[in-house]
Amino acid sequence: MITSQTKHQKLAKTLGLEAPLYFKREDLHPLGSHKGRSIPHMIDTYLKQGKIDFVISSSGNAALAAGLYIKKYNRMHKNKLTLQIFVGEKIDKEKEKTLTKVLSKNITLIKSKNPKQSAFQIDKTGKAKILRQSTDDIALFGYKQLALELSKIKNLSAIFIPTSSGTTAQGLHAAFKKLKLNPQIHIVQTSACHPIAINFSPTRCYTTTKKSIAGAIVDNIAHRKEIVIADIKNSHGFGWIADDQQIKDIIKLIEQTEKIKLSPNSALAVVGLTQAIKSNWRFDGPAVCLITGK
Repeated sequence: MITSQTKHQKLAKTLGLEAPLYFKREDLHPLGSHKGRSIPHMIDTYLKQGKIDFVISSSGNAALAAGLYIKKYNRMHKNKLTLQIFVGEKIDKEKEKTLTKVLSKNITLIKSKNPKQSAFQIDKTGKAKILRQSTDDIALFGYKQLALELSKIKNLSAIFIPTSSGTTAQGLHAAFKKLKLNPQIHIVQTSACHPIAINFSPTRCYTTTKKSIAGAIVDNIAHRKEIVIADIKNSHGFGWIADDQQIKDIIKLIEQTEKIKLSPNSALAVVGLTQAIKSNWRFDGPAVCLITGK
């Protein structure tokens, strides 16, 4: 599924960006977000290995993408796949409501005190294959098509990516390399979770908050950290950290200038771009903000 790449010159002018500005609208992907790139690829790969039962620990985009994809697969095939979605006992009510829409006889939602451990245990016993892109390199190849679409933007200079585990950034950099391209990779994390971006702070010091309104950025361990840091430096990009006020201000500005309502998680990309502009970052061509989803 090819998502739209929309040009936003009014916003660019307001931000003081001289180069063209594009939004890559992964929030309009049929599977709900950019996770619709990696999760289906993982499922398809494991299907070829004979796996039909899956488990995931997620209350957000990854679980939604997995649920929607498996639900669609089951409508088209006689042999059904199963999916167990583990979430925390205190899951956000809106997230729970969204996930409930994909449930079926073969797709179940289980609340657990320790959802990650519960999912890992099922994977360990061999009862189901875990879908965890933060540690599974199969997920990286799911971003090949996304990189190909972005490469259609002539003289692409930079891409700003809301980042949790760093899988999207690593996957895109690897795919761009195969296309013999090297646009700047900029990751954007939050004041509550920034294990990768903090490494680009001169003092490696930043005031950490307990929570962020961009609640999808949660991977404080970041197993991919060292590789992602190297990829960012190789691309001449950077890591940025956004606080809640910056996110709110950008959401309001985008709605005023472009009549687009973005989620806090998607708005992170534009906050990162704004910080880069204020830091006099150089762009020799178009800059893209990856609008990831809710």
